[in-house]
Amino acid sequence: MGVFSYWIDTARALRTTLRNAFRPPTTVEFPAVIRPRAERYRASFALVDDENGECACVACQACEKICPSQVIKMKSGGKRESPVTGKKRAYADEFVLDLSACMQCELCVQVCNNDAIVMIREPEEPAYTRADLVFDMAHLRDNAHTKTATWANGTRLQEMQEGKKVPKAKPEPKPEPKPEPKPEPKAEPKPPTEGGTP
Repeated sequence: MGVFSYWIDTARALRTTLRNAFRPPTTVEFPAVIRPRAERYRASFALVDDENGECACVACQACEKICPSQVIKMKSGGKRESPVTGKKRAYADEFVLDLSACMQCELCVQVCNNDAIVMIREPEEPAYTRADLVFDMAHLRDNAHTKTATWANGTRLQEMQEGKKVPKAKPEPKPEPKPEPKPEPKAEPKPPTEGGTP
């Protein structure tokens, strides 16, 4: 019995191998060929500019504090006068993000009140060392100009969260059913008396 089942299992394995050997390949040569991505596909990060062309990040460190993997490190340059607007504002002198340890949770995007950090849809070029996946501020700002951002930013994600916190409306109490009226008893006709009408 053992030898017979061995040959049956071997035949099944060979059948699976031969069936897959002549199947057309389902893989593609990445990055030469890139398959269509899902609408909410997230791959990397970018630091966007504000309406004046300056980096929108004000070094509030909210993204650094909330990151579960601790992959974001920044150094604040303090407040200084903007060369474009002449107003004082805070700047980030350094912003470093280690994509090799990122878990793509998008929490850093969600807590950013200035919509300065966003995720992008295009994946990074394949890297051969971990150091190649540690992005500085220049790389992240370049991503904002050369790659496509995803649908979400901090404002949109916060609005979605606020929408979920709205208390549900209490259902209206169902009206109590009215008691059905009792049918009045019908008067039974009297039987006719003998000898005609009384």
